[in-house]
Formats: sequence, structure tokens, C-alpha cells
Amino acid sequence: MEKNPKFAVIGGGSWATAIAKMLCENQTEIAWYMRSTYAVEHIKHQYHNPNYLSSVEFDVKKLKLTNDINEAVAYADYIIFAIPSAFLSGELENLTQSLEGKVIFSAIKGIVPETSLIVGEHFHQKFNVPYENIGVLTGPCHAEEVAMERLSYLTLACGDKEKAKLMAKNVSSDYIKTKTSDDIIGTEYAAMLKNIYAISAGIAHGLGYGDNFQSVLMSNGIREMKKFISKVHKMKRNINNSAYLGDLLVTGYSVFSRNRMFGNMIGKGYTVKSAQMEMSMVAEGYYATKSAYLLNQKHGAKTPIIDAVYAILYEGKEPKAVFKKLADKLD
Repeated sequence: MEKNPKFAVIGGGSWATAIAKMLCENQTEIAWYMRSTYAVEHIKHQYHNPNYLSSVEFDVKKLKLTNDINEAVAYADYIIFAIPSAFLSGELENLTQSLEGKVIFSAIKGIVPETSLIVGEHFHQKFNVPYENIGVLTGPCHAEEVAMERLSYLTLACGDKEKAKLMAKNVSSDYIKTKTSDDIIGTEYAAMLKNIYAISAGIAHGLGYGDNFQSVLMSNGIREMKKFISKVHKMKRNINNSAYLGDLLVTGYSVFSRNRMFGNMIGKGYTVKSAQMEMSMVAEGYYATKSAYLLNQKHGAKTPIIDAVYAILYEGKEPKAVFKKLADKLD
């Protein structure tokens, strides 16, 4: 890999916009693919994304904007995918450009529904991308705070430490601190699971549970996460590191968390469909809940919180009754 690789961002949402902002501060030009022709043209002429993080103003001379995914992939050596996991397969159906020799970083917090794989495993199994060319970009970090240039922390995980370091260097700034990790699978599962626990925190808030209960819920959540990840990918890791515990806390408590917001609406009595219609952004945890629940049927980790959220979202169980039972299982 050359010393000064080219970068592409795939996606048009808030995370994609935040990543494009971070990369633009360190690169002379990046490719940015988004499906919406309107959004591409708007950025070219108005210098900001019309749909997400509109306060972020771009120097368009640094952007190679396109609504052709193949053009973006052909341009770049490092490709960061930042689209909802539920839509990844659909986008990749349009991909004819080879991924051979490309380094793929996932900023996607979920499981690909069609294959029940996390994104790294999906690229490895379906596109033959070697694991040393696959990485994960994870938090604890909200795109909204990146837009406001509030001090934030990112974890870059990759089996090849040099590629993790290079990626970290290119998203770092005065307000973005980075660290690297070699736990690709664990950090990606953690990024997916924390959205489920954030939904549980939202449901609890919507039902009227207070901070005391929330603290116990999150404490149990991190232990449950550890059990789950240990079953699917056993290796030495400190679950209290920022990529695991920190990301869980910020997603479970923050006003910017769309998964918490989604859960809050469910707790207040919205149906799943009405809550989804009310929100303008995708709550990844909804899809992750089903994937994690089904995956755990094979592994058998003790996951009362995931089970409770699944019962509410997919079995139509009454949130109040489910959380009353869950409360007795927590410690």
C-alpha cells in the first residue's frame, strides 16, 4: 500500500458526513459516494449535506462527489462504508468494480440481515477481502458532536496494525483523539450490541424508570456484551475499554442516540412501525436485535436484555410486563 493512499466514503448519512469532514481535514481530496443525486448536487452548490449535519460546510474542491459507487471504489485505496447495515447488500449489488487490494473500513453498527454476518465477515466471505485488509471505525463518538467539533474519541481496529495507524492518522485532529486495536470482530460486535442496549435504555426511560434502574441496566449490559462476544469470538480483551464500555454508555445515555430515542418511543406506547415512521433516521438496533437473538440461539450466552428487547420488538410483548420480569433478573 502506498504511503499516501486515497480515501472514499460510501454513504450519505450523518456518520458518512462526519467521516468525510474528518478526512477532508487531512486530505487534499476524497471520493464521496451517496445514492441521492439531489444531495450530491446540493453539496456541490451549497457546500453542505442537505439531509444530515447541515452545519458542516465543505470545501468542495476537496470532494470527488459521485452517485456511482464504482467510481468511488475505483478511485480509492481505503474505502469507509457508513450506510445502515440493512441497506448494505442492496448497495453492493451495484458494485462491479473489484475490491482486490482495497482496504475496507466499516463504520456500520449492525449485522447484514441477508447473511447474518457482521460487516467485516460479510466482506471476507462474500467478496474474498482478506482480514488484514478489513478494519472497523468505532466510538465512543456521535456524529453530531464531530460536527460541533467537540472533543471525541475513535477506535480503529484492524488485523494489520499499520493500516489501523494510517487510518487513525487520517481521521485525527485537534478534537478527534484516536487509538488502535487488533480486535476487529469484537469491536464490531460491540458496536452492534450497544445499539440493542441503547434501545433497552430508551424503553426503560419511556416506561418511567429512573437513573438508578438505568445504571443497573447498563452495568448488566456490559457484562452481557462480554458474555456474548466471548462466545462468538474468544480472545483476550478488556471489555471496560472505550470501544466497548465507552461506546455502550454514550449510546445508552446521549440525547443524540437514535436507538435510545426509538426505544423511548416504544416505551411510551408507540408501535414499532409508528416509531420507525416518526424517526427520520434508521435505528440500527432494531435490525441488530433480531440478528443477535437468532445468532445467540447457536451460542447460548445468557442474554436477558437482548431477549427482552426481542420479545417487545418482534413478538409484540407488552413492554411494561417484559421489563417487570427483566428487573427481577438484573443485579
